Amino acid sequence: MTPRGDDSAGTGAGTTTPPGWSVPAHEALRAGPGFDLAGMDRRGTPGFDGDKAQGRTAMAARGETLSELQEKLYAHGRTGGDRSVLLVLQGMDTAGKGGVVRHVLGMVDPQGVSLRAFGPPTPQEAAQHYLERIRAALPAPGRIGVFDRSHYEDVLVVRVENLVPRSEWKGRYDEIVAFEEEVAARGTVVVKVMLTVSYEEQAARLRERLERPEKHWKYNPGDIDARLRWDDYQEAYQAVLDRTSTDEAPWYVVPADRKWFARLAVTELLVEALEGLGLDWPEVHLDVETELARLDATAR
Repeated sequence: MTPRGDDSAGTGAGTTTPPGWSVPAHEALRAGPGFDLAGMDRRGTPGFDGDKAQGRTAMAARGETLSELQEKLYAHGRTGGDRSVLLVLQGMDTAGKGGVVRHVLGMVDPQGVSLRAFGPPTPQEAAQHYLERIRAALPAPGRIGVFDRSHYEDVLVVRVENLVPRSEWKGRYDEIVAFEEEVAARGTVVVKVMLTVSYEEQAARLRERLERPEKHWKYNPGDIDARLRWDDYQEAYQAVLDRTSTDEAPWYVVPADRKWFARLAVTELLVEALEGLGLDWPEVHLDVETELARLDATAR
């Protein structure tokens, strides 16, 4: 296992700092040794000095960069390359995982993205090792895979709700680290984002879902049950950061009370990850002149 907390490795190494960022996102947001989740300002904008309007402008500009980089990755995969990116999104209910998927991944070509939302396992999945359904959903070469929740549910919900014995879930941290090292070794850049919403902001977002009829479909009574165990969940999230943030698959903790910043931060982390691959347009062995002549011959 690679030592944890070395900022020279991981997403974004070697990239330049874009306008608005005083510190590259992968440095400002990475959960290094001793990171204290409880002490985080969840309305903060770590590393970014601009306001909401500047953030939206920056996101639009970086969205164009993200789109081009994603197309290069997709072309790479279509021509025999083996690289891919996996974005893992975790966070309490209302933290904005769905909004990140819509607003960030919505800026790229959907045919190059594979999205999987992990809910409670089906009976068939529950009969298997908990990582089997995760392995089956890993992105193919050339794609950005997105996990809306993930294998971390098996050390978060499972832990807090006592779904399996402590002796069982305790061993999963090391299993997950080994699994992610294996995924990274096969050519997938793993970008893990923990979206952190405050207790007060979560209440406001849940209230909005209840008070606006068009939001009722998003409301889940179980969200209140989880909210009643807020401190237990925060302890479980801290354990995840302490045990599974490695150089091969570091955690980035993103304050999510300001939705615009959370979306900008994930955009920037993905841009850095793709830039770090150093991909260019693939060379294709093609006789262009011959093909142009064939095309011209089809003229009517």
